[in-house]
Amino acid sequence: MNEMRRKDRKMDEDFAWSVFDRSDCQVLATVNKDGTPYAVPLSCARIGKDIYFHCAKEGQKIENMINQEDVCITAVGEIHIPTGKFTTEFESCILCGKASFVEGAEEKKEALRAICMRYTPENMNRFEEAIEKSMKITAIVKIEICTVSGKRKKYGKDGKELKFREADK
Repeated sequence: MNEMRRKDRKMDEDFAWSVFDRSDCQVLATVNKDGTPYAVPLSCARIGKDIYFHCAKEGQKIENMINQEDVCITAVGEIHIPTGKFTTEFESCILCGKASFVEGAEEKKEALRAICMRYTPENMNRFEEAIEKSMKITAIVKIEICTVSGKRKKYGKDGKELKFREADK
């Protein structure tokens, strides 16, 4: 994994996971056969330290993950542009891991339940019905996370940049 240049903005693993958990959308990065990058926004959920998403059973990201299991997911948390400064406050995390296709019905169902609970909890009364209709045509990808990093740039009330573990002032 590449080293973070601004180590003073590096946050711990718990912070990184909290950014992922609060993000509305994540971006999956894969590699095409010719070595060029390919990134696509997703709606992911996690169970423990594994990330799951659902998708069609064919397409560019599927081909890429078949050819190269190493992937990266990026999530962005809060963003704020402070008045009078030429900068952006942000929170982000980068998760790197290995992608695999979930085959077992129970793990597929558990992953879909986690995704639905995260994004559409108000529809869970129709979950079983939806699973029956879509299970055979839906691919579920599991990413076993190998590395986790988090980063933050934020200013306190005194206008000074906060560093790792500093309380919000």
